[in-house]
Amino acid sequence: MSDEKQSSDVGKVYLVGAGPGDPGLITVRGMCLLGGAEVVLYDYLVNPQLLEYASESAEVFCLGQHGRTRIWTQDEINRQMVEFARQGKTVVRLKGGDPAVFGRAAEEVVCLEKAGIPFEIVPGVTAGLAAASYAGIPLTHRDHASAVALVVGRECRDKQGDPLDYAALATFPGTIVMYMGVTTADTWVPALLDAGKPGDTPATIVRRCSFPDQTVTRSTLAELPSLLSHDGKIRPPAIVVLGEVAGMTADDWWFASRPLFGTTVLVTRPIEQAVDLRNQLAELGAGTLVQPTIRITKPDDWSTVDDAIARLADFDWIVFSSSNGVSFFDDRLSDLELDARALGGVKIAAIGPGTAMELARRGLRTDLMPQSYRAEAMAESLSADADGRRFLLIRASRGREVLAEQLTAAGGLVEQVVCYESTDIESPDEEVAKRLAEGKIDWITVTSSAIARSLVRLFGDDLKKARLASISPITTATLTELGHPPAVEASQYTMPGLVQAIVKG
Repeated sequence: MSDEKQSSDVGKVYLVGAGPGDPGLITVRGMCLLGGAEVVLYDYLVNPQLLEYASESAEVFCLGQHGRTRIWTQDEINRQMVEFARQGKTVVRLKGGDPAVFGRAAEEVVCLEKAGIPFEIVPGVTAGLAAASYAGIPLTHRDHASAVALVVGRECRDKQGDPLDYAALATFPGTIVMYMGVTTADTWVPALLDAGKPGDTPATIVRRCSFPDQTVTRSTLAELPSLLSHDGKIRPPAIVVLGEVAGMTADDWWFASRPLFGTTVLVTRPIEQAVDLRNQLAELGAGTLVQPTIRITKPDDWSTVDDAIARLADFDWIVFSSSNGVSFFDDRLSDLELDARALGGVKIAAIGPGTAMELARRGLRTDLMPQSYRAEAMAESLSADADGRRFLLIRASRGREVLAEQLTAAGGLVEQVVCYESTDIESPDEEVAKRLAEGKIDWITVTSSAIARSLVRLFGDDLKKARLASISPITTATLTELGHPPAVEASQYTMPGLVQAIVKG
């Protein structure tokens, strides 16, 4: 520990392993620490989706991206960790893989100890080990590999101690996993060959392990330089697995055989609603991007909603046309110190299973849900007994009037209240716009007419460089009217139905 006197409110630094790429591979401990961090310093190899676990108030710093922004030096990183901690802040230093496996954790620990900063190391799944599960390689095998060596392809120039013993590695009785060996293959491959390692030793290159665009290339030791040279076909980040087990990669391994593997899907729902759809797509192997096209917020004025709530006993039916309506309405009940008992004498109708699920999550039972999840079907289901009945429709600030009009025509007494505002996003994310313009997005989900209109306004004709997936005939009609007919339409007007339409498309 340093002799420097620290204040009693000094912060703490957590060196957290982010795993090899898939955001689901971070540890529970790491995810929880991200949620409580006041400062996050992350490497370029870290999947940006992990930053969604961080608090909105956290200061987030990318430590540089190759070919795009300047890479921070290790000294700069060390200084910033210490400086933020001395300000009393909780700092998460988020590293790809495991901090202690070629992650320079030792240097950062020395710096923190010298400065008297409390710290903790949170392990992560290192890419060399993840390659086994994600590329179908049995890293150890009772007949072929009883040991594993994790080796770096580029040693520090001023390293103290003995250099790598390639003669020992050439006769190593197991699997060799080479990190950071892409641009140095013309050095370490000849060294292994000169030391007697057979040129036909099986080799598997796993690039971007666990990411949706992971690639697996089979080769031999002797062929590696032609693939990994500076002008070769394969660029970092990549792991090389050498040994008998490297030749056992299965063609139909689970990761690459998922139906949407290698496909990029743009999810356009509001940010707080995008997670479920994105997770369904990712489970099937898709890479996902999120570009909200509309924003959902509470209304500026609750007076009409509050007035309706005060008269709930006057209504026969309360009709929810979206899960948003359920959540905002129920939250308002709580704000008014009311609960589900306020709806005790009112029947509840839900437009579809997503809305019914949100009602159930909040302890409310659905009395009616139409077989077809659209306003016309809801109106038809309610119209037979609508004459003289009083209906409260919970809705957004914009939307179709079909339900209100048809219930009124059937003799119903209809009152509508706006429980949430739906407004357009003003401008697209630059990276998303760039990828769409370059034709690097395969599918775009469109889950409402409002989203369709905002989507066209944001991206225009670039939408024709991807395939659009519509959730319903109404959304399809809107897209077609705007000059962008979808490639597929969900047969069931739900998020799972939309995902299946993309799979079949």
